Amino acid sequence: MRKIIIKALWCGLIMSLLTVGAFAQEVLLGGQVVGIHVGMKGVLVAGLSPVETKEGTVSPAELAGIEQGDMISEIEGKPLESAAQLIDRVTELDGKPVKITVRRGDKELRFTVQPIKAAEGQWMMGMWLRDSITGIGTVTFCDPVSGVYGALGHSISDAETGLQISLGQGQICDAQIVSVSRGLVGTPGELNGAADMGKVLGSIEGNTDHGIYGKAFTALGTHSMETGTIHTGKASIVSTVSGRQAQEYGVEINRIYHDSEGEHVMLTVTDPALVEKTGGIVQGMSGSPIIQDGKLVGAVTHVFVNDPTRGYGVSIQDMFRSAGIAVEDKAA
Repeated sequence: MRKIIIKALWCGLIMSLLTVGAFAQEVLLGGQVVGIHVGMKGVLVAGLSPVETKEGTVSPAELAGIEQGDMISEIEGKPLESAAQLIDRVTELDGKPVKITVRRGDKELRFTVQPIKAAEGQWMMGMWLRDSITGIGTVTFCDPVSGVYGALGHSISDAETGLQISLGQGQICDAQIVSVSRGLVGTPGELNGAADMGKVLGSIEGNTDHGIYGKAFTALGTHSMETGTIHTGKASIVSTVSGRQAQEYGVEINRIYHDSEGEHVMLTVTDPALVEKTGGIVQGMSGSPIIQDGKLVGAVTHVFVNDPTRGYGVSIQDMFRSAGIAVEDKAA
C-alpha cells in the first residue's frame, strides 16, 4: 500500500542511537500521520519520451542506451544533485554531446547522449526526471529516550519504476488528513493530507524493506506500550483518517507466514466505523500500528487491490531488526 510517489541502507546516526537498553520493549505508540519528503542520491530516470522536432520525433537518451529506472549520478564527470542541475548543464553545452554516468542495479554505466533541439528551441534528451519524493505515511513507534522512530512498515519506492529509493536528505513533517477517497474493489482508496514542510518533526536516515527510520525532533506517539509477538485472532490498528486524531479500529489477523524478508501477516478490517469511513485499508495508512493483547505487535503495510477490507502487515520484530534494534521477548 504505497502512498509515496516517493536493501537496507543503514545510517551511522541510527546505529549509534539504537541500543538494547534504550529500546528494550517499551516504546511510544504511533498512529499519527506525517508528511514525508525525501531527496534522492542522484536523479532518477522516471521515464523516456520522444522529443518533437521539425524533422520528427526521437529520444536521444533511449538511442544512447539509457533505460527507465537508471539513477544518474554524474554529468560530465561531476556529481549530480538535482534535475535542475542536469537541465542547466545541457543548456550550457548548447548541443554538444553530454557524458552521463548512471547506476543500474549494482552496475555503474557511462553513456554519451546527443541532445536534439525541440520544436520550441530548447535542447532536450527525452527523459522524465525525478530528484525527490513527497507523500504521507503513518508513524509506528518512537523511542522517548533516543528519539528514534519507525514508520511506513515498507520501503519508500518510486511509483513508476518500483525501485527502492537511495536516500539523500529526508525529513518528516507535520500533517493532517483533510479528506478520504474510499477504497473500492479494484481501486485502492487514499488519505488526502496537507503537510506543513516548514514544521519538521524529524529526519529520515534509513530506508529499508520494513520501513523508514530516523531521529524525531519532538516526541512522536501518545503513550508507552510494550512490544509482543503477533498471532492469529482479534487485534486492532491505530490510524489517523481525519485531522490529526489517531483512533483505534478492530481487525482480525487471519494468517501469519514467513519468507526470506521476514514475518508477514494477512488481516481483515472488522470495524464498521473504519469500513464506513475509508472502505477498509487505504493508501497513507502504511505504518499504522497493530495492537494485540495490549501490546504493539506490527504495522499495516499494503492493501488487497480487489478487497480493500483486507491487507498485509509486518511484525514489529522485523521493523526493529531493520533499524538495528535488539528485541527480547519478556514472555519467553
